[in-house]
Amino acid sequence: MSEERVRVEVADGVAEARLVRGDKHNGLDAAMFTRLIEAAAEIKENPSVRAVVLSGEGPSFCAGLDFKAVMSGTGLTPDLAFAREDGDFANNAQRAAFDWHRLPVPVIAALHGNVLGGGLQIALAADIRIAAPGTRLSVMEIRYGLVPDMSITATLPDLVGIDVAKELTWTGRVVEAEEALELGLVTRIDDDPLGVARELAREIATKSPDAIRRGKRLLNEAWRAPAEKTLPLEAELQQELMGSPNQIAAVQAALSGEPAEFTDPA
Repeated sequence: MSEERVRVEVADGVAEARLVRGDKHNGLDAAMFTRLIEAAAEIKENPSVRAVVLSGEGPSFCAGLDFKAVMSGTGLTPDLAFAREDGDFANNAQRAAFDWHRLPVPVIAALHGNVLGGGLQIALAADIRIAAPGTRLSVMEIRYGLVPDMSITATLPDLVGIDVAKELTWTGRVVEAEEALELGLVTRIDDDPLGVARELAREIATKSPDAIRRGKRLLNEAWRAPAEKTLPLEAELQQELMGSPNQIAAVQAALSGEPAEFTDPA
């Protein structure tokens, strides 16, 4: 395991993944990139997880690339950043964000402070974003003569129009939480984003894990696909669920008003 940069704790079906480089605003050095990938893999391999809360300690969720680490030689090198594992279309830099999008369960990001550059792209990979008032978000790469390249093309189109995406990419301007909500970059604003994220994750974790996972797959795969692909997928996933032990348990709980006892996916 790489140097600790992301701490993962699992309890009652909820995984809490917390960036723990708070003294550096959770800036992205090489160890942070590696640990983000590792942490997502740990969660993916744990069948007991039904929802994830992604947050950052200290004054910011993630302020983006740590340029001091780059200058000192502890940043992500281009060779490592653009390397891909066999059979994976995402490179290592992209996976630090996109692997959270690829998790089979919902990911809820609690945002505060600075959410800039690569930090924003990690947040965009979550399914839901709860932001504190005054949270600062930016597609910042243009300031350094670069383009955003940590999976933003796979996540931002589901949230904003292309005109908004272009304006944010070309200007690199900072958007505060209130405007970010209007634009669609965040889902909700709350004084206690971590508390809200935890509460939502706990609520989701009371539902059938089979339906949770298939619901995420359905929406991720079908959102922008044509009906000739989405409608068969709806039917396929529904048929997998109908009559299964967890689906029967859900019906019994709904009828009785008692909490359901579900089994973890195999």
